[in-house]
Amino acid sequence: MIFTTTGSPQYPELPAARSIYVQAGSENFPVALRLLPAAVRADLMAIYGFARLTDDVGDVAGGDRLAQLERLEHELERAAQGEASHPVMRRVGATIAARRLPLQPFFDLIEANRQDQVVRRYETFDDLVGYCRLSADPVGRLVLEIFGAATPDRVALSDDVCTGLQVVEHLQDVAEDLLQDRIYLPLADLLAEGCRESDLAAPQASPALRRVIALEAARARRLLFSGAPLSASLPLRPRVAVASFAAGGMAALDDIDAAGFDVLARRCRPRPGRFAARLALVLLAPQASRAPMREDGSRAAGLQGAARAAGPGATP
Repeated sequence: MIFTTTGSPQYPELPAARSIYVQAGSENFPVALRLLPAAVRADLMAIYGFARLTDDVGDVAGGDRLAQLERLEHELERAAQGEASHPVMRRVGATIAARRLPLQPFFDLIEANRQDQVVRRYETFDDLVGYCRLSADPVGRLVLEIFGAATPDRVALSDDVCTGLQVVEHLQDVAEDLLQDRIYLPLADLLAEGCRESDLAAPQASPALRRVIALEAARARRLLFSGAPLSASLPLRPRVAVASFAAGGMAALDDIDAAGFDVLARRCRPRPGRFAARLALVLLAPQASRAPMREDGSRAAGLQGAARAAGPGATP
């Protein structure tokens, strides 16, 4: 992507706002579902704009990315004071003020992109999950804050969903990530399946790479399963919105499965029919009602971790 600059006298090197929000349509899930109130949709788009801007600086911006991320962090601090210069940051600053959002999730997203500049490989899946705690989970936490639903149990389930979504994106972007000398497939899994790094640059996935993709896809699906109890704990409109996040990731995994786990030969995306089917399954999943949600939003013991216990391909 070629960025146009903002024209801001203080941060002229950051990507322009118009190059940020247009990317929402390419995500695996609807960023701001139309059935949500307009104010909520606007705040969700503000969060998306910040996350996308941060990722674009960390992934594709020219020049010294670490320096730009440092400037972005300063701009975040200015945004929290209502003094931001960049249009995306002014918008998110208004949301931070209106919703009284904590700043740590925003700082975590910036830190994830700093890590991207120096860490190019992850040895184990647990190491990758640790990265996702910075790169993905903060977004879900901010979404729950906007919905006024950020209880500890919901946050734990949301972290599962967001980590699962991040893993799905890594599976979709294997070839693209390699162009930046980044591999988000755990090295231990590549080694165990006899998959070489050079296999990731081939026009088609080798049998060994397909086995690795299948393994990571099963892990992602188990994490996305947490979307069922999480959405079931929310009021109707937030419930459908959160279910759509998980359903989008599941539908993308369905397409990866349909491609025989060959993520190099074609771009795997959530197809509309699969998305609709997965959304219905998440909303109607019987597992979502097994443990009652208390008035304070906490769930009875035993529900947390259900996603990790579910087998590959489990419903939803």
